[in-house]
Amino acid sequence: MAIEYIFRLFGNFSFVDILDILIVAYIIYRAILMFKQTRAMALVKGILVLLIITVVADLLTITTLSWLLNSLWTVGIIAIVVLFQPELRKALEQFGRSGILITPSFKARPETEVTDAIEEVIKAVSVLSKNKIGALIVWERETGIRDYMETGIPIDSLVSSSLLINIFIPKTPLHDGAVMIRKGRVVAAACYLPLTSNTNISAELGTRHRAAIGISEYSDAVAIIVSEETGSISLAVNGEIQRYLDANSLRDKLKLYLISDHQDRVFDRLWKGANNEEN
Repeated sequence: MAIEYIFRLFGNFSFVDILDILIVAYIIYRAILMFKQTRAMALVKGILVLLIITVVADLLTITTLSWLLNSLWTVGIIAIVVLFQPELRKALEQFGRSGILITPSFKARPETEVTDAIEEVIKAVSVLSKNKIGALIVWERETGIRDYMETGIPIDSLVSSSLLINIFIPKTPLHDGAVMIRKGRVVAAACYLPLTSNTNISAELGTRHRAAIGISEYSDAVAIIVSEETGSISLAVNGEIQRYLDANSLRDKLKLYLISDHQDRVFDRLWKGANNEEN
């Protein structure tokens, strides 16, 4: 009988029903991945506990508690939107960068221009690393980060190793904060960035590294970090940090992320995302 019931149950399934289940399962899976390494996970657990208590109260007919919890859920949707505003915004931004809507009008900067800018950044980072001078350089890609650029001092200059080195010299007016690069030009310095909400990153990473990871979580920007304690060079992309790079490996990675055409970058993000999920 049980086997017949199962066959009868699944016999009524259409292709659309299966597709519907797969889509909902994927959305839930992505939501879990998005929340599991953030402070929002504690809120999710709290909501699940309240949901379980509500179901138990209804089953046991605990009238007052059931009425109170059901009343709470009536306005709870609005509260959830407010509580998860940063995570919902991040999810929508990632969806917008997913490559589903690729604008054919996208025009990359000439490869030689970007390559020259990369070489200037490499020169500056090498000098800063050798002298253990802390630095944070953010390179805008497709997602606009104008809000963060406006927190600093406008510059609007060609990328120059001399300029970058002088900006990060300790006790100078612009050394504290991030330098922002857009389309091969330095547009601002001393910019403030959002700190990552990831609680699983190494405790030895300071504010500069956490800010680099944060901006790479909120956008598709590439962030280069030089540690003032060790002089080590790191790169933050898509919420992940790659540490202990040398000049050559940094050059290769910057060319990968900044010179490849639009669709290559989309494929690269999706590929790396799939690998991270498997790991």
